[in-house]
Amino acid sequence: MNRCARPPPLDCQRRCTHQAAPRAQAIVTADSPIPRLGLGTWQNTDFDQCRESVRTAIEVGYRHVDTAELYENERPVGAGVAAADVPREDVYVATKVLHPRNAGDVTRDSIRAAVAGCLDRLGLDRVDLLYVHWPSDYDLDLVHSTLAACRDDGLVDGVGVSNYEPEHVDRALATDPAILANQVECHPLLAQADLREYCAEVGVDVVAYAPLAHGNVFDLTELQRVADDSGVSVPRVTLARLREKGVAAVPKATSEAHIRDNWASRDLDLSDDDVARIDGIERTERFFDPDYAPDW
Repeated sequence: MNRCARPPPLDCQRRCTHQAAPRAQAIVTADSPIPRLGLGTWQNTDFDQCRESVRTAIEVGYRHVDTAELYENERPVGAGVAAADVPREDVYVATKVLHPRNAGDVTRDSIRAAVAGCLDRLGLDRVDLLYVHWPSDYDLDLVHSTLAACRDDGLVDGVGVSNYEPEHVDRALATDPAILANQVECHPLLAQADLREYCAEVGVDVVAYAPLAHGNVFDLTELQRVADDSGVSVPRVTLARLREKGVAAVPKATSEAHIRDNWASRDLDLSDDDVARIDGIERTERFFDPDYAPDW
């Protein structure tokens, strides 16, 4: 995988490709270093299980692992990366800092300490992508100037944001024009079309957390029909549609069977009828809306 210790030039980062097709809204930030399918690890806190799921995923073919300071599993994630029979430089490791639940007083020193803590727990000398977990009421100028300095110091290759609305992304970009990605809840019940279009316009990639709608995709008859017609699982259909939209996804999986099934979504091509069924889902639901969330 083509990786570098510094972000690519701004003209590369900010160039976006709008793939015009009548059936798809594929909006992809060109030259994004972020693999389109990764392993999510939220709530995977059993050390052995987490380590083995990460190792298994990497050996199956995944090259993107997502964790966070708040998940309290960076140590087993790092252990899984180390245990896998794949060179570290071929695995894209992303983590997050500054969750409102444990951020405390946010200062330059506390931000740097949080970054150092992530690296220590992961057992790495740098991470490929470091997200700000939530915008909250932090001084975003302070946050993003400090993380840009961490990138300049070689502690992180890229800086991203999570749960940011357009106004927050604008503020982040004003301080650090090299913001790589915005990780947000995105799935068939929350397509995030406006936010995806906005991020494409400003050259910020979109990564979907909870891409299986916290398990609720299994209740959607439209997805089940497409899955039955194709002879595949509902998660495969869901992840294939996100991929076609140009969205990277980090579904959580712990068993080898689910890890492999999600990975197989990369080989599924949806028909126009399939897409019409999926995009025709009228129900809308957001599953992550804590009291510290932005005004969606």
